[in-house]
Amino acid sequence: MTQFRKVQSRKNQEHMVELLNQHVTNLTDLFVQTKLAHWNVRGPHFIAYHELFDELAGHIPELIDTIAEQAAALGGVAGRPIQFIASETSLPAWPLEESRDLAVLAALTERWAIVANSVREAIVASADEDPETSDLFTEVSRKLDKDLWFLEAHLSQ
Repeated sequence: MTQFRKVQSRKNQEHMVELLNQHVTNLTDLFVQTKLAHWNVRGPHFIAYHELFDELAGHIPELIDTIAEQAAALGGVAGRPIQFIASETSLPAWPLEESRDLAVLAALTERWAIVANSVREAIVASADEDPETSDLFTEVSRKLDKDLWFLEAHLSQ
C-alpha cells in the first residue's frame, strides 16, 4: 500500500491540497489565456509577441504538473475538471475583442502578475503547515517571476 507524505494534521493536509488545486486552476487558465494572446495578437510587433507568448505558454504545463503532483503526493485528488476552471479561477476573463499588440501584452502581463502574486501568497500560507509545499511554491514563483519580468520589460518606456 502506498504511503503518502503526511503534513501536520488532516485539516492541514486538506488545506494544502485545496491551495495546490487553486493554483492548478489558475495556471490552467493562465495557459489558455496565454495561448489566446499568442493566437490573436496583431500589430507591428506581431511576430515578436506571437513567439514570446508561445514560449511563455510552453513553460506553464510543467508548473501545473509539479503542483498537481504535490496535491496527489499529499493524498488528495489533483486538479479539477475543465468545467470547474471557469468558476474557480482567480483570473479575469480574456478580452477576446482585443487584438492590438500592446493591449494584448498589457492584459497578459496583468494575468501573469495575478498568478505570480497568488503564488507568493501561497508560499507564506503554506510555510507553517507544510514547508515542502511552501518550497515548491517558491520554485514555481521563481519561474513565474522570470517570465513576468520578460512581459513587463516590453511595457517599460
